[in-house]
Amino acid sequence: MKYYIGIDLGGTNIVAGLVDENYQILKKVSRKTNRPRPAEEIAADMAACALDAIAEAGLTPEQVEWIGIGTPGIANSATGIIEYSNNLDFHDVPMVKWISEATGRPAFVENDANAAAYGEFVAGAAKGAVNAVCITLGTGVGGGIVIDGKIYAGSNFAGAEIGHTVLNVDGPQCTCGRKGCFEVYSSATGLIRMTQEAIDREPGCLMAKTAAEQGKVSARTAFDCMRKGDKAAKEVVDLYIRMLAAGITNTINIFQPDVLCIGGGVCNEGDALLLPVKELVAKEVYTRNSEKNTEIVIAKLGNDAGIIGAAFLGKAL
Repeated sequence: MKYYIGIDLGGTNIVAGLVDENYQILKKVSRKTNRPRPAEEIAADMAACALDAIAEAGLTPEQVEWIGIGTPGIANSATGIIEYSNNLDFHDVPMVKWISEATGRPAFVENDANAAAYGEFVAGAAKGAVNAVCITLGTGVGGGIVIDGKIYAGSNFAGAEIGHTVLNVDGPQCTCGRKGCFEVYSSATGLIRMTQEAIDREPGCLMAKTAAEQGKVSARTAFDCMRKGDKAAKEVVDLYIRMLAAGITNTINIFQPDVLCIGGGVCNEGDALLLPVKELVAKEVYTRNSEKNTEIVIAKLGNDAGIIGAAFLGKAL
């Protein structure tokens, strides 16, 4: 049996998982990222998590093939340097060098969304595909692309920023500086914004009452109220689904993958989200008359996708 370590480095938590050759996570160890602090300290905690996971599984570092790291930001997989990460305040951090020196094992680094996409590709919703795209609907809209079984990150290692393709040039301001990005409409943050705007327009709607009772507007508010017959909520959900379908259609038209999987908390809505999205995409996609169209599915691995994908970076790059 072969073993690997996958590290999911996030703004809140560091999670290291020991994964076997069958993509099963045998042990997880986590620590708080505790940012902001020096990159060397974060790297030391990452190495400690990896070594603890190995030890707790009764193994030695020599029994682990390699260590893979998924990180926010621009990760140069050729040099092993995290060139930039806004979330972690990293600038030209030689992460692979530090982790290899601390653990004695080879290491690899990749953007976290790409690592998660690879996890779904090898062990999740896109398993069995040759080409796949994964889109995560969270605070933003993340993307990961796998072509011919390898992660595609572009010549500058900053590719797959699907969330920053524009759907409306006169739309709301995005954090990237552009207007009307896919992310502005289709992230959980975007859904919350659209829900709040509808409440402001119609303060007597059920969404307003629900938000007042719960003390906040959430990404579930519009869907929950739509199911109870709230007209304003249905308008929000319809707009959200239209924009999500448009972004997915654009992505399919560019890459034509076997599978496109979507993940994130919004996907807990299940068929209420997936079925109308698939219906709209089928009508709009360029290859709508083709016998073989992209399959749109919900991601399966949740937070484990990043760990599993990172663990197998030695095969993905």
